[in-house]
Amino acid sequence: MKITNIYTKRLEAPLKNPFITSLRRVDMLEDLVVIIECSCGLVGYGEGAPTPVITGETMGSMIATIAYIKPHIVGLEIEDFDTILHLVHSLILKNTTAKSALEIALYDLKAKVLKQPLYQMLGGSKREFKTDITISMGNIDKMVSDALHAVSLGYDTLKIKIGDNPKKDVERVKAIYQAVEKNIKLRLDANQGWTAKESVSLLHALEKEHIIAEFIEQPVRADDFAGLCYIKERVETPLLADESIFTLHDARRLLEMQAIDYVNIKLAKSAGISQALALADLSKAFGVKCMIGCMLEGPISVAAGVHVASAKADVITMLDLDAVSLLASHPVETTIAFNESHIRLSNALGLGVTLH
Repeated sequence: MKITNIYTKRLEAPLKNPFITSLRRVDMLEDLVVIIECSCGLVGYGEGAPTPVITGETMGSMIATIAYIKPHIVGLEIEDFDTILHLVHSLILKNTTAKSALEIALYDLKAKVLKQPLYQMLGGSKREFKTDITISMGNIDKMVSDALHAVSLGYDTLKIKIGDNPKKDVERVKAIYQAVEKNIKLRLDANQGWTAKESVSLLHALEKEHIIAEFIEQPVRADDFAGLCYIKERVETPLLADESIFTLHDARRLLEMQAIDYVNIKLAKSAGISQALALADLSKAFGVKCMIGCMLEGPISVAAGVHVASAKADVITMLDLDAVSLLASHPVETTIAFNESHIRLSNALGLGVTLH
């Protein structure tokens, strides 16, 4: 069964509210969908969100990357899957989100050819999941209001975006902590917004108030591995690495340094499903649990993340796959149930998604 064509489409969707972090503000979802056609008539779908401040990719660079790889893959048999994956990763360096979108489409197509849901093809069986939801950065009253609204929708885990003002960040977290019931878990994400010393000072201020979050995510610059070590040695709050981990080499280095407590896996950083699975296996070898997260993405790439979570449910114990819940609407038909904090995989073949 030969790959006969690869092409791309833009996926645009409105957000319920602006998505604001210490790195960026997004008012509308604008993603790239990769579509792979096979001689048997089946179609595979993939998706990636251009995130210049994290992966360095734009919509234009992603389209160009897919166009560059396309002639090397069209005409190959989907059964020669490992060779195709090797080409995706060896023909061009970096460009992780474009590669991820292409990989997702390839995995979707292969699972359909094998007449299996993707999670089953990957060896998974778990179908029910719970995700957190992101509380965008803003003034304290708005963040508290958003947190209370999320709890009213059934979320029991909130990921709070901070990182633009150290003093204000402490007040934001304290206000949300005081406003919600004590059974609500808080995750903090500074998106590289602090220095190592600021991180320790802020976390000590919270810990003094008996506020110990489930974790603090990427408080320092992505390349500040020493800073992560400095923080981990001095605080009670567990430390999760996000932007610091793109490759297996990055993860192994941090794990060997014992610089982190958790690994955040994102397909857009790992360049797709194959390396995400390998990251989970590496983390498991070090006895470290993982979270699977996403960029601001649509249902296609979020679905891929859920299938990976099923395949590695023993090590991926936390989900930050709330992006679909942040959308006001989208043009994707999915058999996966995205019901606020609850996500349920179906037994549809492949990813279980179709773009209209």
